[in-house]
Amino acid sequence: MNHYMVLKKKDFNAFIEKLSKKMKVAAPVRKGVKNFAFEEVTRGDAISRVSLPTILPPKKYFMPQRETIQTFDRAVPRWNSVVSENDAIVIFGVHTCDLSGIQFLNAVMGTPPKDANYLARKANITVIGLECNDYCDAYASCKAMKTHLPSGGYDLFFTDIGDAFMVQTGSAAGETLAQETGFFTTADTGEQKKLGNIRKKKEKIFKDEISVKYANLRTVFEKTVQSEVWEDIGSRCVACGNCTNVCPTCYCFDIQDEIDLNLRTGRRVRVWDGCQNEEFAKVAGGENFRRKRGQRQRHRYMRKFAYPMEKYGTYACTGCGRCTRTCMAKISLKETIHALGEEAKS
Repeated sequence: MNHYMVLKKKDFNAFIEKLSKKMKVAAPVRKGVKNFAFEEVTRGDAISRVSLPTILPPKKYFMPQRETIQTFDRAVPRWNSVVSENDAIVIFGVHTCDLSGIQFLNAVMGTPPKDANYLARKANITVIGLECNDYCDAYASCKAMKTHLPSGGYDLFFTDIGDAFMVQTGSAAGETLAQETGFFTTADTGEQKKLGNIRKKKEKIFKDEISVKYANLRTVFEKTVQSEVWEDIGSRCVACGNCTNVCPTCYCFDIQDEIDLNLRTGRRVRVWDGCQNEEFAKVAGGENFRRKRGQRQRHRYMRKFAYPMEKYGTYACTGCGRCTRTCMAKISLKETIHALGEEAKS
């Protein structure tokens, strides 16, 4: 589906207001000076249309940080599975890097054994992408990861072309939403030319941000498994887990059983977990397969640039820059890749 429409900026606020009366709308909202977060909005002027990537990616709507997956009652000799569907929601302002993250999670959670809760939530989510016409900041590596341009994962996709947004449909649901709100018109030749000029300008603005070519990333990581770079990173890492918490493609979780005070009923919940936490790779008997922080950092990078390419045919890094942006130890993804790339040459 490749239908181009236009939404005039003067109608943007009315579009969001009308949409919010039909269903919940979430979009990037400024939180302080430099931080942004996806939150529910009812007005277009509450949305930050030019922003850094949000603190947490939109994956929080697809797989919440905490959700009940089973309940039990000791009077009934079985667990009851809970498929937690969400109310219909539109997520507006999803950058292309986060669209890539959603597509990756869709592949992971849609591969058998399929994740019923994830897929149930996904069925009620409409995604509206928003193009970045310039870099968000120096931490981004979206060009190197080929996520700076739209490549699917959206129902509608907005591009700022001046006095209006060029809007591309990506699904029947997106087409229906546009028709029902009634603010969109078919794009004319001049407006399509504006979009073409923006894309040409982006070719000059967005350059490969890392020194290793996209096609060579997997080879570099496979050749540097024993690199001293991991020791250096491990010596600096404070194991806070920020990098995995904010990553749009991390999907690891822990399972916890909780019993009520009546000692009869309770629930099984899953909560976000991450490979940088010390307890993550510990098994019965106390053995920890990745006790050192450098080992855990190496595993995190391999889960982005080696293992997923083998299983899913794509990298799990979207180039959003969140891991570097939030790292308390100032560990830089770009610098790490550069160091490993130089070592792999020798």
